[in-house]
Amino acid sequence: MSDLGDIADPPVTENDPLSLENQVCFALAVASRSVIGLYRPVLEPMGLTHPQYLVMLALWEHAPLSVKELGRLLRLEPATLSPLLKRLESAGFLERARAAADERSLAVTLTPEGRALRARAEAIPAAIVERLGMDLSELQDLHGALTRVIAAVHR
Repeated sequence: MSDLGDIADPPVTENDPLSLENQVCFALAVASRSVIGLYRPVLEPMGLTHPQYLVMLALWEHAPLSVKELGRLLRLEPATLSPLLKRLESAGFLERARAAADERSLAVTLTPEGRALRARAEAIPAAIVERLGMDLSELQDLHGALTRVIAAVHR
């Protein structure tokens, strides 16, 4: 019985479209939190949070970038990205300066410390694969499926 008086709780079946366990959003949310949790102890010795790590990944691959370009790559709003950049700048990993070509644009560049951090970060993917205990091919298939989900959402 529910707290709604005499109304009985509906039976939950494997085919129930409202069953929590059948929800893609639930599986994605739990998987996301769980996987990000695996990164925490690996990133802490480097002085990074997971969102900061994503910023650094983008910069290691594409720096220098404007804040706008970085936000587009990471799919983050300026209000979310700005505090991440401030913390990374305070840590000495990046610098923000007005772009010479366009004074309205902020350019984000890596410092020598930020570039050097990349060498330590190279061990992270293998450490996460090991912690997950899954085959690399299975993770690559999952990555492909998630990339298709992201594309479908943005169509």
